[in-house]
Amino acid sequence: MSSPSEPAEPARAPTGVIHDLGYRPYAGPRLGERAVAWSFFLTGLRNTFGLGRSGRSKVLPMGLFGVMLLPALILVGVLVQAKDLLGLDAQIVPYSTYPLTTQLLISVFVAAQAPVLISRDLRFRTITLYLARPMRRTVYVLVRLASLAAGTFVLIASPLLLMYAGGLLADLPVGRETTRFFGAVVGAALLAVLLAGLAALVSALTVRRGMAVAAVIVVLLVSYTVVASIQGISVATGNETVGEVAGIFSPYTLVNGVQHYLFDSPRATPAPPSSDAMGLLYVAAVVVMAGGSVVALIARYRRVSP
Repeated sequence: MSSPSEPAEPARAPTGVIHDLGYRPYAGPRLGERAVAWSFFLTGLRNTFGLGRSGRSKVLPMGLFGVMLLPALILVGVLVQAKDLLGLDAQIVPYSTYPLTTQLLISVFVAAQAPVLISRDLRFRTITLYLARPMRRTVYVLVRLASLAAGTFVLIASPLLLMYAGGLLADLPVGRETTRFFGAVVGAALLAVLLAGLAALVSALTVRRGMAVAAVIVVLLVSYTVVASIQGISVATGNETVGEVAGIFSPYTLVNGVQHYLFDSPRATPAPPSSDAMGLLYVAAVVVMAGGSVVALIARYRRVSP
């Protein structure tokens, strides 16, 4: 301490300097939740096909997309080139039957891409970044489902569009082909929604991508195998009602039954709905399955801490 007799030191002048570096705050429009959700949807749709990701991530989805188109391309070539020779007056494979014929490819695509959009966010906690933006959990779930459903719809509907173009080139009746194609597109949309909902729900229950892929494949393919077996046995034993009810428990047979009921599409299962009551039950089952998947997925994400 200085003694009272010593003079006090003079106060020093401030030496700090403020430099104007030209930084300016953002003064543009803030678009809010809708713009974030739309951008999020487009990014998810691109990621479904590996776009914007590494080259290795594109191999499986693009390969499956090409394999889905290959049979349709062959069918179109035969229809256009040998229509008169073979006496063809309709599509070789009906529109409504094509998704069931290629269900293995569709199931693998959904099983592989659902964890990309769902499980990865949970495992690496990137969901905390998404929820920090002006986007609610419900919107996050709906946008993720929409991206996966849109990608699945593109996979299913693209070969149908190719077959429709081939039918027009082969001079098949335009009105009949358009009606059948419209019914097939509606069926493709319903199937995409159901598959996306089930695959997303299964993927949200685990953060391990390998486990999610295996679980989705088991749910989709085993359910169809069991339902097809029950339907075959029920038809053989004369208990078709049992087979019709069993068709509700697989997305593939369920959607084909709805197409058969609403658009009179060719049957691709042994026991499609044969009455109005059963047809309405199929339509109600589609609504319940799709809505139930969304509700269960939202409930799952309510337990995720931001």
